This record gives sequence, C-alpha cells and structure tokens, in this order.
Amino acid sequence: MANDNKGKPTTAVHLIAGGCAGMLEALCCHPLDTIKVRMQLSSRKGGSGAKKPGFFSTAGSIVKNETPLGLYKGLGAVIAGIVPKMAIRFSSFEFYKTLVANKETNKVSAGGTFIAGLGAGVTEAVLVVNPTDVIKIRLQAQSHSMSDPLDQPKYRNAAHCAYTVVREEGVSALYRGVILTALRQATNQAVNFTVYGELKTWAKKVQPQFSETELPSYQHMVFGLISGAMGPLSNAPIDTIKTRMQRETGRSTESGFVRFNRIAKTLVQSEGFFALYKGITPRVMRVAPGQAVTFAAYEYFRGLLDGLPMLSQSGKLEFEE
Repeated sequence: MANDNKGKPTTAVHLIAGGCAGMLEALCCHPLDTIKVRMQLSSRKGGSGAKKPGFFSTAGSIVKNETPLGLYKGLGAVIAGIVPKMAIRFSSFEFYKTLVANKETNKVSAGGTFIAGLGAGVTEAVLVVNPTDVIKIRLQAQSHSMSDPLDQPKYRNAAHCAYTVVREEGVSALYRGVILTALRQATNQAVNFTVYGELKTWAKKVQPQFSETELPSYQHMVFGLISGAMGPLSNAPIDTIKTRMQRETGRSTESGFVRFNRIAKTLVQSEGFFALYKGITPRVMRVAPGQAVTFAAYEYFRGLLDGLPMLSQSGKLEFEE
C-alpha cells in the first residue's frame, strides 16, 4: 500500500486513520441508516393491501414530524463506537492476514483475505458494534418530535440510553442479537476486503504507472462503493431480524435461537417473505457509499500518517497482496 520509503503502519496509524475515516462516514451516511431502521421496524397497517412506507415517504415523515435532526438520531452512539470499531477492524484484519499468509512468500490469497475479513468482522462485532447498535436502534426507534420540548423521549441521548438499558434490562441486553451482528459483520467485512483487494490488484495490473505507488483516491472510492454494495445484498434478512431483536425492550428468558425463530416466523407470517428485505434500498445506499468514504479516507489519512517517523516502523506492508 505504501511507497518503499514508508514504514509499516503501527496500531496508532490504524487507530487515527480509521477513526478519521469512520467519522466522515458517519456524518455523511447516518441519515440513510436511520431511514433503513425505521423501514425495518415499520409494520403493515390497514390490511394486507396497505401500502408499505417507501424510502422517500419514510424520510419525508421523519423530517416533517421530527425536523431534519431526526435523521441523526443515534449518531452519538455511532460516533462513540467509530474510532474503536475502525481501529479494531483494520488492525485485526492485518493481524489475521499474517496468520493466513504464505510462510515463504508472505503473500495473502483471495481466500486468505476472505478468512481475515471474517475474523475482523466477528472481532469488531463482539467488542464494539453490537452494544452501540442496540443503543443506536433504541434511539432511532423513538419517533418523538425533536421540535416540541414537551414531547419527552424515553432515551435522551446515547449515554442515557446505555445507562437506562443496563439498569432496566441488564448488561446482557447490550448483547442482544450479538450472534446475528457477528454474522452480519463477518460476511460484510469478508466481502468488503476481498472485493476491494481484488479490484486494487486488478487496477494496478492494468495501470503499470501505479505498480509501486498508491492508486488515486477516486479509484479507492469507486472500489469501496462496489465492495460495499455486496454485503447488504447477501445478509439483509439477518440484519432485519437483528434490528427487531435489538428493538425489543424488557428482560427476556428466551434464548437467542428461540427469539430469532419467533421474530422471523412472525415477520414472514404477518408481512410476507419480502419483509425480511425491508430497508434494503437505504441499507445499500448507506453501506455502499459508506465503504466508499471509509476506504478512500482511510487510504488518504494512512498515507499522510505513514510518513511520520513516530508512527511508523521499518518494513513495507501492502494493504492487499
């Protein structure tokens, strides 16, 4: 990834570059995630022939009833988890790559990249993503008016939401749906890193002038956009059921498997099979450009930080080999 005169990025580089990339991604794309969550949580009313709320009608309803700031509900929870999530994602991915690399050539195959991506996705899901997802979804599910001071929501902000959930439901509530979150993140990151890496390899082959230097930022963005669209298309049902599980309040004696079956069965019976794909449009619109911003920003900031002596060490590291 870096020029020969640059050292191997340290954890500090992954932390800072990933945090900056994640911050930009959250600020740009969070409204799409709020719309996706509202679409996934909506239920059909007025009989089987009732029209389900679409992307634009959901967005319009949020803006009309809750002001444009309603699109940013749960942003605090996202930002609070962005830096550790991105640090864990990229640093754990690089760590898992060293485990699957060819011992003689130190090269990583596409299959190895896929496995490293799976590991990175599971790691970030367990350590960071699931607790912040629960808080974010609880905040996004509140449809109170943000312009009416008398309309008080149950959760005032991310910190209050976390405190209330733990106090009323226990710490385990923050890990509701963790298996599904891990499965979603694992498939997302496996596909993201594999597709992104293969596209970068192909681009360098057809553009010899970039064989020893970094590709232009716009190409990183395009490749991130393409790779980011793959994951949501493959695991949309998992994400929808996970969202329903994490929205449920109160202590539960059900096992995760029983809760998963109950929610999936109820959803399909009452709203049809395609209800499992609720919110797929805003999710693709959220994840794909999000990955475009993340990869392009990460590559840019990592390139800047890579040249700082205090943040690098000897040796060269390729992002994808």
